[in-house]
Amino acid sequence: MGLRLLACLFRLPTAVIYGSLSLFVSILHNVFLLYYVDTFVSVYKIDKLSFWIGETVFLIWNSLNDPLFGWLSDRVFLSTQQPGAEISSPEVVLKRLRALSHNGPLFAISFLAFWVAWAHPGVQFLLCLCIAIGSLSVFMSYTVWNKEDFFSFRIFCVVLALCSIVGFTLSTQLLRQRFEADGKAKWDQESTLKQLYIEKLSVPQEKRITLAEYLQQLTRHRNFLWFVCMNLVQVFHCHFNSNFFPLFLEHLLSDQISVSTGSFLLGVSYIAPHLNNLYFLSLCRRCGVYAVVRGLFFLKLALSVVMLLAGPDQVYLLCIFIASNRVFTEGTCKLLNLVVTDLVDEDLILNRRKQAASALLFGMVALVTKPGQTFAPLIGTWLLCAYTGYDIFQRNPLGNVVSAQPKLESDAALEPTLRQGCFYLLVFVPIACALLQLLTWSQFSLHGKRLQLVKAQRQGLMQGEAPEVKMI
Repeated sequence: MGLRLLACLFRLPTAVIYGSLSLFVSILHNVFLLYYVDTFVSVYKIDKLSFWIGETVFLIWNSLNDPLFGWLSDRVFLSTQQPGAEISSPEVVLKRLRALSHNGPLFAISFLAFWVAWAHPGVQFLLCLCIAIGSLSVFMSYTVWNKEDFFSFRIFCVVLALCSIVGFTLSTQLLRQRFEADGKAKWDQESTLKQLYIEKLSVPQEKRITLAEYLQQLTRHRNFLWFVCMNLVQVFHCHFNSNFFPLFLEHLLSDQISVSTGSFLLGVSYIAPHLNNLYFLSLCRRCGVYAVVRGLFFLKLALSVVMLLAGPDQVYLLCIFIASNRVFTEGTCKLLNLVVTDLVDEDLILNRRKQAASALLFGMVALVTKPGQTFAPLIGTWLLCAYTGYDIFQRNPLGNVVSAQPKLESDAALEPTLRQGCFYLLVFVPIACALLQLLTWSQFSLHGKRLQLVKAQRQGLMQGEAPEVKMI
């Protein structure tokens, strides 16, 4: 039975194995985003100062770690391209697979550190955030989530982590074995051809580019700058939706929908973006990524304005809006990786790289946009407190909130309630984000004819001219 299962795993398509890596990240990442703020605030009773300090340190580390590892990985590819230089190298892929096989299980273990109180809440919050940041897991998590009885949720998280550890280990081993087996013949052929090359002309020693020089090149990359400005807002909005989804369900819908309906909304909001992207990708092939992303920004703005005009008492419309707001926002986030790959190609052409520095450019995008993850809970809690007086860090936060059943009707018309505050936060944040994104996205020019030109030049570099060989 075990050998039969192993044989089935070896026959899996490479795309399925690669996609499973994303699954094993998602089943932990989604649960983390949804519950970590509520866990430390409501279960561990973290104070406001420790929360802000932890988020600030996390902002710095979370922004720096991606470009740091990207620089260590891709700095050798930044030198100016020389004739006959390879555009891609099998060693790069194997190196990253080896890193995934070691760091994936460590990532899963670090996930467990959030759900057991093992230090002062402020210290634990800081350390857990700095160690690491499946949609089906979100469906199940809502049924075991209980602030008063945390044991079931802890067991659930242990099971998730074990699944992720096993999945990471198996997937990376399968990918490494398959890549080495498929690539061995190709590497042998390339080695033979290199032996047949005519003696190379003396080429000057390539000058390694320093980090300061690379950053200077990025400051001249106009499309990169406009993209990261837009993506910063997008990352903020994605994490704002994740962090405040439980709060919106609790104060806007909890007394009007059942627990199973809440679980369904939560799960759909995490699964639908993956399904939507199957359609969005086909739409991108017909209309281009730029047009699809711009359309999603307009859609976000239109839905938010309609919800604002309808008001918080339209329960069914409110359910649809809360879910669709997350669906389209997360869908946009996933599409933006396609734009980063276009920027990698443009960077290769503009700076005549020896090889595309993809990991480094993805890291530099993260350097500018990852602060949005930290800004989301900080700005959200500040806005809620400023408008309603509701402070989630107080032991009895509703004590400062104006009662929903005030003594005088005139006071009720003047004094904002927590429900109103949550509703305005729900609709005004996407309106503001959409307006900012439409403004910055209109300045992005890597689409249409310019994108076709960049892709054509990149394709020409990959094909190159056939090397001249010795007469045998």
